[in-house]
Amino acid sequence: MIFDNRVTRDLGVPIPILSAPMGWVARAELVAAVSNAGGMGLVPGSLAPDIVREEIRRTRDLTDRPFGVNVPLLFAKDPRVVEMIIEEGIRFVTTSAGSPAKLTPVFKEAGLVVYHVVPSLTAALKAVAAGVDGLVVEGNEGAGFKNPREVSTTVLVPLVASRVDVPVIAAGGVVDGRSLASVFALGAEGAQMGTRMLASAESAVHDNLKAAVVAATETDTLLINRAVGRPMRVLRTELSTRLETALAGEPDSDVATWLAEVTTLYYGGEIEASLAQLGQVAGRIDEILPVAEIFERTLTEFRDVAKDLASLAGS
Repeated sequence: MIFDNRVTRDLGVPIPILSAPMGWVARAELVAAVSNAGGMGLVPGSLAPDIVREEIRRTRDLTDRPFGVNVPLLFAKDPRVVEMIIEEGIRFVTTSAGSPAKLTPVFKEAGLVVYHVVPSLTAALKAVAAGVDGLVVEGNEGAGFKNPREVSTTVLVPLVASRVDVPVIAAGGVVDGRSLASVFALGAEGAQMGTRMLASAESAVHDNLKAAVVAATETDTLLINRAVGRPMRVLRTELSTRLETALAGEPDSDVATWLAEVTTLYYGGEIEASLAQLGQVAGRIDEILPVAEIFERTLTEFRDVAKDLASLAGS
């Protein structure tokens, strides 16, 4: 199945599905698998510049399809990351976690396509004013750091799409063909999948975490770190449950301290060692599949749902 819309034309891919640029999760094998399946794999730019460069080159060894890089502005403080992305010939970037006003002209002057991740209408309007080519509109049900003022994908996507004239990619709550069709109905022209890609055969994380995703229910994620105004959606564990109600300054309440041990969780499989960033759609994932099969099932279901809706509209 091949799409033809502003997202596919901007990105140069046949299928407008992106993999979320999950640090320590989206290694070259996963990024390349998404691109080889027809989507847009994203290398996480939150890591050290030399690691990002290595991942770009390893990905290029595994695919001749387009792939991109995410630049989380709050965390990627080393300007060498930007220079390196341009030097490596990357043609598409997403920016997130900050204002895109400073870096967008730099990337655009170098010929890159720039989409910015936004959690609110206000942020979307500012990003468009800064000159971005498109938006990744992220609802509160998604994994990772969230807007302190919660808005769901089903509310945020149509609101933003109705107020901007750039293409919108929906993020948060998209896991299969039915949810992909739903965000298209809301005004999106593409979707970003995170938790579904974490729970794939090519994902770098330990089998213990993949098993935890399969076992999770729709209520097995929660928001922590609310006390400092930077909530983060993670898997419900003994650790995260304790942190859910912790106040800033309490012993062991520093989320950053626990995140420093994230590789022990992701690669060592010690679930209580750190915080696994998962979206609510973990409750809808019941098996680990290769990325190619995830894409195939998603597109088949998308097509079936679209046909069913068309038949209803015609009745």
